[in-house]
Amino acid sequence: MNILAVSGSLRSNSSNTFILKAMMALAPANVHIYLYDGIGNLPFFNPETEYDALTTVKDWRRHVQAADGIIICTPEYAFNMPGVLKNALDWLVGSGELNGKPVAAVSASPLATGGSKALFSLENTLTALGTVKSEHTLLTIPFLVKKLDAAGVLTDEVTRQQLSNVLSALIHTIEQIKMNAVE
Repeated sequence: MNILAVSGSLRSNSSNTFILKAMMALAPANVHIYLYDGIGNLPFFNPETEYDALTTVKDWRRHVQAADGIIICTPEYAFNMPGVLKNALDWLVGSGELNGKPVAAVSASPLATGGSKALFSLENTLTALGTVKSEHTLLTIPFLVKKLDAAGVLTDEVTRQQLSNVLSALIHTIEQIKMNAVE
């Protein structure tokens, strides 16, 4: 099983990327989670652009299409997901790679709200794109800076268990969809 992980932050030492790496470490042996780091290379979305001719867009779409499921972890900027993440998702609106795709969405923030407004915004966009998700594949992580050490390693066991639960729910959804496709 292949799961694509996407960080909504472009920072090289992003705590959201660290959360995705923690989820990668929690994955069972039969699940490969790979981090896609190319959303910052995508041009601004323009529906009049021939995106099939753009290498960066083709690469992004190919990775999304090849994945059995997607995990997105986003910070909250001005009560929303970062523009770079929204831009990446906008490139998938007309092409359908996310339609019917199981997705987990996590928002992590140093604030007590855990980035709930960013998660709400992301969830709305994912709904518009036809993804498969549930309350079990959505998570906000408040006070994130208290849960990572100086190297970005997750030290909070409650958060580790929450991430494990989200990952298990995503894997279960992927398995259910694959099983239904066989029947």
